[in-house]
Amino acid sequence: MYETLLPSLLITFREALEAALIVTIMVTYLNKTGKAQYTRYAYTGTVAALLLSLVAGYAVQALYGGLAETQAQLFEGVASLAAVAVLTYMILWMTEHSREIRGDLQERIDIHLSRGELYGVASLAFVAVLREGLETVLFLSATFVQDPAGTVVGAVLGSAVVLALSALLMRGTVNLEIGRFFRVTSVLLLVFAAGLAGYGVHELLEAGEGVGLDLGWWAQKPFNINPPLNPDGSYPLLHENGVVGSILKALVGYDGDPEWLRIIVYLGYWGVVGAYLLRKSRG
Repeated sequence: MYETLLPSLLITFREALEAALIVTIMVTYLNKTGKAQYTRYAYTGTVAALLLSLVAGYAVQALYGGLAETQAQLFEGVASLAAVAVLTYMILWMTEHSREIRGDLQERIDIHLSRGELYGVASLAFVAVLREGLETVLFLSATFVQDPAGTVVGAVLGSAVVLALSALLMRGTVNLEIGRFFRVTSVLLLVFAAGLAGYGVHELLEAGEGVGLDLGWWAQKPFNINPPLNPDGSYPLLHENGVVGSILKALVGYDGDPEWLRIIVYLGYWGVVGAYLLRKSRG
């Protein structure tokens, strides 16, 4: 229980803070340029996006709850790999374009207001917050099926921290070093993403075997380092289902008896992403 608390907290905190920063930039700019009366449109777009994200999250979980075992495994595998793809793209995109966001937002606000398009201000906030909200829903859907309680607690804590931090940012009492924050959290999220990629492959392999497919050596397990069960039938600490092992499983994708394909995907992910990050650091 609570194995996914830290990943869920971090992804919610990161995604919610990105949305909060965009809204903060918009509101601050409108206030500084003497157009404070238009901030309500930014808030309206934000609230609408949050409500739609919550509806999407509820719909996804309702769909998952009605699936049979093999269908649920297929859903978990697809959702996990989709979350990895979106999360990785988001991180790499932010690495390239984070410095351009402020200027781009301010330019778009000026264009909308000069044309009298007040709905445009609301749409800027709506699209930005909805994008982060749907990314969060996708990622949390993949962790929720592993550990519902940990996912919910992590999401609530992450949201609460962002709300408090947003209030301080709005008042100007906190100066967050955005560049360093994104660099550190990006590395942590990529660690989670690699483990989630392995988990997604594992679920797809189980779904394939569940319908009678012969997956050959791809689904074979070359080793098993899980310690034997305790005399009372409980899991040892370092077993993948034990207290420590289950936390490592959620954080870094630890698996005591992985399939060949899971190993290949996990190492391949780090090979591609690691090469990109190395190239960027040298650049």
